[in-house]
Amino acid sequence: MKIAMLARNPDLYSHRRLVEAAEACGHSMDVLNTLRCTVHIASHRPTVSYNGEKVNGYDVVIPRIGASITNYGLAILRQFEMAGVWSLNESVAIGRSRDKLRSMQILAKHGLGLPLTAFAHDPKQTEEIIRAVNGPPVVIKLLEGTQGIGVVLAETMSSAKSVIEAFRGANVNILVQEFIKEAGGTDIRALVIGGKVVAAMQRTGAPDEFRSNLHRGGSAKLIKITPEERSTAVRAAKRMGLNVCGVDMLRSNHGPVIMEVNSSPGLEGIEQATGKDIAGMIIKFIEDHAQQGKTKTKGKG
Repeated sequence: MKIAMLARNPDLYSHRRLVEAAEACGHSMDVLNTLRCTVHIASHRPTVSYNGEKVNGYDVVIPRIGASITNYGLAILRQFEMAGVWSLNESVAIGRSRDKLRSMQILAKHGLGLPLTAFAHDPKQTEEIIRAVNGPPVVIKLLEGTQGIGVVLAETMSSAKSVIEAFRGANVNILVQEFIKEAGGTDIRALVIGGKVVAAMQRTGAPDEFRSNLHRGGSAKLIKITPEERSTAVRAAKRMGLNVCGVDMLRSNHGPVIMEVNSSPGLEGIEQATGKDIAGMIIKFIEDHAQQGKTKTKGKG
């Protein structure tokens, strides 16, 4: 197969591993810088150009779109889908997962475990939403944040109000969530491929750091997850519509709660923690399921 990967940095571990795994199975893969792709919109002729030349002949597209360019990246991915190219994760599903509020609403609708979460626009409701999530303490998150950026732990009512008002003053949207103290600065990343959890790791935050993201200096180790955690991860991926994703969960006193569903999970931490060939599993899934023109979002935008 001829595969295109939408990614800005071909040297990232995850991207190198996917290229290696694809080539080891006899496929060719091109890494296309998402920002150098352009969309040409014409009736009955959806096309994408790269560095000024028309892109064609691809069987599969693997979207590895950075959070900061989500909207542009999804526009490019939609164009591939309109042309009938099979996508590992479809544009609509990625859009759901990147919008933290929308993803929480979808997961809550289907009864999945979540931390208490509140969202409001009126500054006069600041104290109300803090109390709605049994705070303080509370966790305050930017809706568009990733890798632990834009996540703040506020331990008192005054500090929570100050942080929320500061974010509001900067005209950014935020979520306020309950602080799961019993998690002890650790979380679980379950990696789902094709409706199955293929690997799981426990991430622990750096000293004096409540965020467990590896990008924030955290560490990771192999973990055996419970049947309930496995089921939660699989159901979350299904409800988001994602073929491949990382589901981040905390162990709370009332069972696993989902913090995020990541549509472009990094491979370095989980491959090193588990010793598994995750990149190879992703390519195997593509081999088994990719069919020209079989895109659910084709023609629907």
